[in-house]
Amino acid sequence: MQKTRRINPLNVQASLAAIGKWLLLRAPQNKYESLSLTLFFVVILSAFDFLTVCGLFTMHALSLSNLSVAKLPFAKPFFSPSSVSISGLVGTGLLLSFSNGVFAQNTASSADETMVVVGSRTPSQISQIPGAVWVIDKEMLQQQTRNGADLKTALGHLVPGLDLAPQGRTNYGQNMRGRGVQVLIDGVSLNSSRGLSRQFDAIDPFNIERVEVLSGASSLYGGGATGGLINIITRKGEEGLNWRTEAGITTGFNNSDDIDRRLAQSISGGNERVQGYLGTAIGDNGRHYDGSGQEIFPDIAQTDLQDNRSIDVLGNLSFRLTDEQSLELGAQLYRSGYEGDRGVYFPNLDAATPNLNDAEIRDGYRSQRDPETDRKLVNVNYHHANLWGQNFYLQAFHREEESSFQAFPYPVADGLQFRASQQNTDLSGIKALFESRLGDDVSLTYGLDLDRETFDASQMLFDTDISDASGGLVQQASGVEPRYPGYQVDGLSAFVQGDWQATQALKLSAGLRQQHMDVEVDEFQGIPGGENDYEATLFNASALYDYGNGHQNWLQFSQGFELPDPAKYYGKSPDVSVDNNPLSAIETDQIELGWRYQGGNWTTQTALYYAWSDKAVENAEDLSVSVVDEKKRDFGLESAVTRYFDNGLEAGGTLHLVRSEQENDQGEWEKRDARYASLSSATAFIGWTDYVRSARLQANHNFDLKDDADREIDGNTTLDLSLSQETDFGTLSLGVQNLLDDQYSTVWGQRAAMFYSPYYGPEYLYDYQGRGRTYTLNWSMEY
Repeated sequence: MQKTRRINPLNVQASLAAIGKWLLLRAPQNKYESLSLTLFFVVILSAFDFLTVCGLFTMHALSLSNLSVAKLPFAKPFFSPSSVSISGLVGTGLLLSFSNGVFAQNTASSADETMVVVGSRTPSQISQIPGAVWVIDKEMLQQQTRNGADLKTALGHLVPGLDLAPQGRTNYGQNMRGRGVQVLIDGVSLNSSRGLSRQFDAIDPFNIERVEVLSGASSLYGGGATGGLINIITRKGEEGLNWRTEAGITTGFNNSDDIDRRLAQSISGGNERVQGYLGTAIGDNGRHYDGSGQEIFPDIAQTDLQDNRSIDVLGNLSFRLTDEQSLELGAQLYRSGYEGDRGVYFPNLDAATPNLNDAEIRDGYRSQRDPETDRKLVNVNYHHANLWGQNFYLQAFHREEESSFQAFPYPVADGLQFRASQQNTDLSGIKALFESRLGDDVSLTYGLDLDRETFDASQMLFDTDISDASGGLVQQASGVEPRYPGYQVDGLSAFVQGDWQATQALKLSAGLRQQHMDVEVDEFQGIPGGENDYEATLFNASALYDYGNGHQNWLQFSQGFELPDPAKYYGKSPDVSVDNNPLSAIETDQIELGWRYQGGNWTTQTALYYAWSDKAVENAEDLSVSVVDEKKRDFGLESAVTRYFDNGLEAGGTLHLVRSEQENDQGEWEKRDARYASLSSATAFIGWTDYVRSARLQANHNFDLKDDADREIDGNTTLDLSLSQETDFGTLSLGVQNLLDDQYSTVWGQRAAMFYSPYYGPEYLYDYQGRGRTYTLNWSMEY
């Protein structure tokens, strides 16, 4: 007989009151917002169940053995169907278990629980991490990508708090909780001191095993995670011989060139001592069309994925050296670049007063430098389970990256000159970590990080006469010069993290990271280089309480930091001396209060956060950056909820309400510049399956944004539909994105127009449009 338990509902009521206040302040402004919020709260269909979630009724631990969702092929629950009592979601943050793929598992079935590294850098059960950790497994990710979404779009749909994605090559402005996000592959950071926003143009989803997300400011893996971090875990080998094939095609039926193709193949195998994996994925994109059937103007600023060809080759070998030692070798080659002949034609380049008006898209484009991302990654991991009585982890890695851009028109004295940059980054490092038990209730993790980053950039200048005569369609190089000053950044960091299980219900954690960075900048166009260094001290502390009946609360303080872009900070003026103007880490402090519940047919979580800093990075008109003394803050609410019904039906959604502010010269808080602020967003879904067939309807909504300078970003709503059918010859799926074929400007397009216009031409050149309705047919098979 299960013991009846009762909880104190005060924390739950406070969280719900906060949600209600936000919703009253942010009432839906149009039919699309109403639709999103209606779908979001479609789970509120049972008054008794909802009151039970809130803790207002006495609850019995329920047997979940008959809950059909536990068997759904597209929904991995975070409880064991055989579990009788649910001990909670320790450390899962805002994670929810619903068919969008965000899931966690309970401590009652810890043997089956997913192990993650994103929360502590060592393999840990999700339920034992005192922080906001989310996991998206490969099935959930595939459900989005087989519907036609790319990686950043899929994550924007699945992770509450992560902004909905732009549709080009860049992920600029796709923040988490209003701040920057650090992206890693198997623990190797894709962020660099040079703030390029191509972290998601790095791997094909075919080669991804899962994605681990830590929400909120963190210094766990170094700089860049002021809003959170995303660690992409790649596929690994398995025992036996396993093949996997996948093919897909996407089109909007607008033209013969409106077609994207994907083809992927993998093989894995091994025995209990050695396993290997090799996967190759190829993508071939055509032209894209908006909701009105018009060809989308290329993104000449940060480039897009039209006429893009990509290939991702990933391989790894895992060795079990002894019962206590293991070694893993991994390598990846990734290339994604433009290979087309469509470009922007400017008819007025050779006019008496050259300008960029009346541009149109034409055939005949060719350039000696095209947009491309080229990455190489080598990663070695060693683990000893009993080195001096401790777990020891050693990682060595090397990453090379080349990023090139579109020919871009720069104003010069006698007209316009096209130029295209290429920026090269190399990152090498070693990470050593010890994990020690100091007793039954206390553990200590400590270690060192050592890394070196080098950067250089060139700018190709194109012949003005040829560019003008062809309307910008033919770009022939006339010379190459440095684009930014080269630099080298050497980092040395020490960290320690402690966990104390104070009682059976209460866990306390705290940690410290000390980071030292040496920066060496090269001479640039007659401007002297130099050397300097800086340090950052980051602290975190958290408490998590498990009520033992499915409810949990957590309180957390954490710090993260970002580094101003050395390439844009130095080299713009002799007045900015490298030796006398050292860079400084821009620290972000954050406090977070959260609640989560899991039980019966419900899962729900809510978190309130407040983040603040006293410095900011600003972009100047010449695209350089400066660090200014400016207080800014972000505060908001993240919430997610799912309701499971009988007969394989489920419904739910996520909600992120965020407000970003900065302090003006009068010491008053005002809305942050719309070019940098995040938009509030909501997603909602309803899904069904009978284990052979499945269907899902999903809504994705960005709210409108307006700052105190009357700069506006218009939100939008899209609907996506996905259907799948299991057969004896694999899985067939059909996806429809932008089901209603809406015409809209992307968030990035509206921001780009503010950044680049009018100095670099009229707005329409940068207002990148959203893609219209597309259909994706996909086939996959494992054998």
